[in-house]
Amino acid sequence: MKVLIFGDIVAKPGRKAIAAVLPGWREQHGIDLVIANAENLSHGVGTTPSTITELQKVGVDFFTSGNHIWKKPEIVNTLNLPQPPVIRPANYPPGLPGIGERLLTVGAREILVINLMGRVFMKEDLDCPFRTLDEILTRYHLRTHGTTSQSSRPVDGILIDLHAEASSEKNAFARYADGRVTAVWGTHTHVPSGDSMTLKNGTVYRSDIGMTGLKDSVIGANTEAVIRQFLTQIGDGRMHDVDEFGEVIVNAQLFDFDGPVINQWESLQQSVIV
Repeated sequence: MKVLIFGDIVAKPGRKAIAAVLPGWREQHGIDLVIANAENLSHGVGTTPSTITELQKVGVDFFTSGNHIWKKPEIVNTLNLPQPPVIRPANYPPGLPGIGERLLTVGAREILVINLMGRVFMKEDLDCPFRTLDEILTRYHLRTHGTTSQSSRPVDGILIDLHAEASSEKNAFARYADGRVTAVWGTHTHVPSGDSMTLKNGTVYRSDIGMTGLKDSVIGANTEAVIRQFLTQIGDGRMHDVDEFGEVIVNAQLFDFDGPVINQWESLQQSVIV
């Protein structure tokens, strides 16, 4: 089974670039499932039902998110659908809209996709992502940390988007999950890491997929506005006023796995003029 992962897709240029490259990539690589992080789809911060639909039409199957998922209130109805196309981090406090994991049926396979958020250097005060992972695996009758019993409910893959700032936290989390999940990848920093690896117990890990956003930007945001904020320590609200046209860098990760075993992984990057 081949799964293509996109990190943070930033604003309209990012969405246009996905539309340009994804159909070809799906055909070229024979991709079965496409997952993308949606938290920056709409004007660089937050997401809306229309931006979700826009990317579904060009081939994105499912969406994870992060701390910006709440920025556009109209997404709440989508989060609350019986089978939502987008999930939010599972370690937010209970009672909030949406879910933090979803079991997807892809052909004859079942894939569990989990979204979690880190705590180091993040403004939010969330539950522990490590323990939340254990709770989710227990709920699905899968192995938890320190246990040796085999899963009583086999799934064909467990994929985790850890939306976090610190690479050390992401790395530690991946090693905590090693052998119990198929893949852990990081989002949020928008900068692609070069550390794709297979851990000792078989889980594949990468610290950050990297963004799909304008090259001439600061992690997808307006360069001049970001520099001005660093110089003055005062934001003027123009950080996400990005150009709609220009060169976009598309970053992705391709996983090819059979059951819990990753056969091959590959980092993809392409430059697109939109």
